[in-house]
Amino acid sequence: MPSPLSPAPQPSLRERKRERTRHALIDAAAELFGRQGYDETTVAEIAAAAEIGTRTFFTYFASKEDLLFPESDARARITLEAIADRRADEGPVDILLRALDTVAETDTDMVSPMAAVRTRLFRTVPAVRGKAMQVQMDTQQEIARALSTAFPDRLDRVTAAALAGAFTGAVAGAVTALLDTALLDEEDAEGKADGPRAEQPFDHRALIREATAVALAPWRR
Repeated sequence: MPSPLSPAPQPSLRERKRERTRHALIDAAAELFGRQGYDETTVAEIAAAAEIGTRTFFTYFASKEDLLFPESDARARITLEAIADRRADEGPVDILLRALDTVAETDTDMVSPMAAVRTRLFRTVPAVRGKAMQVQMDTQQEIARALSTAFPDRLDRVTAAALAGAFTGAVAGAVTALLDTALLDEEDAEGKADGPRAEQPFDHRALIREATAVALAPWRR
């Protein structure tokens, strides 16, 4: 077995190339969705912008909708791993906030250009709204099942589902509010093109974490 101090194995050239292509697809989709609209953008256009073939596109994403939520599976997996690796002194809320901290360290999708596009499309495109609700519901159910299994003396399935919903809803609400604020700032800056552009005076990740902690505070009792 490798020593605990051994460095983590580095991804292979093939893995790095695949990850670059995946990010190129996400970036291309965000740009095209924002510029010409979701329904008006085709998979072929996204693939061409990322310099790959349409058939190759489907080895990365099953559909155009899946591009809008590229890291949802990873976030759910991090949360489930945190629950499975819980410490004896950790309660359900402690674990969920620890998982959110891990996500903040490794995942920039929640406040990425794609997230901003996703927020706009959520309000205007029924297919995107339906997909977003399905992704959130699936994640809530997975987390709820894991919580009720991990804390059978504290959370039944109904209570665990309520806590999971409070957690995912708090994160989603905080992210949406931040993106809305950024959009308003951007529009304000465009209206004052000759003036200095205001700098963001806060850390998005810290604000999301703080807002989620406030929302979950009653559950600590």
